Amino acid sequence: MKKINRFFLFCSGVYAPLLIKTPTETHKYVGIGGTVFFTGLLAAISASYALYTVFQSIWYAIGFGLVWGLMIFNLDRFIVSSMRKRNNAWAEWKMAIPRLVFAVLLAVVISRPLELKVFEREINRKLDEKKTQMIAQSKEALKAGFTEINELEAQKDSLKSELSQAISFRDKLQQEYDYERFGTKTDGTSGIVGLGSNAKKKEQQLDAAQAELENIRAAHQVRIDTLDAQIRKFTLARESEFEKLQPGIDGFDGLAARLDALHLLTKESEAMKWANIMIMLLFVAVETAPIFVKLISPRGPYDELLDLSELRVAVYSKEQSTKSIEKSEHNIQVFRAANGLG
Repeated sequence: MKKINRFFLFCSGVYAPLLIKTPTETHKYVGIGGTVFFTGLLAAISASYALYTVFQSIWYAIGFGLVWGLMIFNLDRFIVSSMRKRNNAWAEWKMAIPRLVFAVLLAVVISRPLELKVFEREINRKLDEKKTQMIAQSKEALKAGFTEINELEAQKDSLKSELSQAISFRDKLQQEYDYERFGTKTDGTSGIVGLGSNAKKKEQQLDAAQAELENIRAAHQVRIDTLDAQIRKFTLARESEFEKLQPGIDGFDGLAARLDALHLLTKESEAMKWANIMIMLLFVAVETAPIFVKLISPRGPYDELLDLSELRVAVYSKEQSTKSIEKSEHNIQVFRAANGLG
C-alpha cells in the first residue's frame, strides 16, 4: 500500500521531502496523483485502439499507445504540479484558465477513440451500409464506362425478337392449316374437312414459313453466338476492373471512416448524440478534476512549506548576488589603489 501511495504521490508532482513534514496533505495528493495516472492509462488505451484501426498491428498499436499515454501523463503531471495555491483566488483562476482549456482539449482527444470502441457495433453496421453503397456506385460507374455491353445486348435482343416473330408467324400458319384440315370455320379457312385445295395451299405456305424460320434461326444463332462471345469479353473486363476497386472498398474501415460513421450516427440518432456527449463530458471531468481539486481545496501546510522553500532559495540567491557585487567592488578598489588609479 505504501508503494502505491508513493507512486501516486510521484504522479501528482508533489515534492516528497516537504510532504513528509505535512502528513495531513498526503491523502489529497494521493487522490490527485491517482487521477493523473488513470487519465494517462485511459489515454494509452484510447490511442492504442485508434492506432490499431490505422496500422492493423497490435504491436505498433501498443507501442505508440504507450508513448501517447506517457506523454499525456507527463503533461497532466506538469499541469497539476505547476499550479500554486495563493491567497488571491482571482490570481489562481487566471493561472488555472489556460490549464483548464488545455485539459479540456486533451479530454476531447482522449475520449474520441474510446467512443469509437463503445459504439463499435453501430459503426460497423454503418460502414457495411456505406460499403454496399460504394459497391453499387462502383458497378453503376463501370456500367456507364462499358456501354458496348448494352449495345451488344440490344443487338442480341433485336435478333431474338426477329426470331420470335418468325416463330409466331409459323405457328399462326400451322394453326390455320390445322383448322383447314379438320373443318374448323374461321375468317381464313373454308370449314371443309379434308385435304382440299385450300388445305394444300395452307400446307405450302406453312412449309415455306418453316423453311424461312430454319434459315433465320441458323443465321441468327451464328450472330447471337458472336454477340455472346463479345459480351463475355467485355463483362470479364468490367469484372476485372471491379476486382481492382474491391480491396479499397473492403478496406474502408480506417480511423477517418469510423469517425465519419460516428458523426453520421449522432446526426441520425438523438440517443447516440447524447451518449456521445456524455462520454466526452465524463473524460472532461476526469481530466479537469485534479485542477479543480487544487483550486477548491484550501491553502494547506504543504503550500506554506513550498512557499517558504522557494523564499529561502530567493533570499539565498539575493544574498549571494549581493556578496558577489560587494566582492567585485572591493577587488576593483584594490586594483585601483595598487595601480595608483584612485
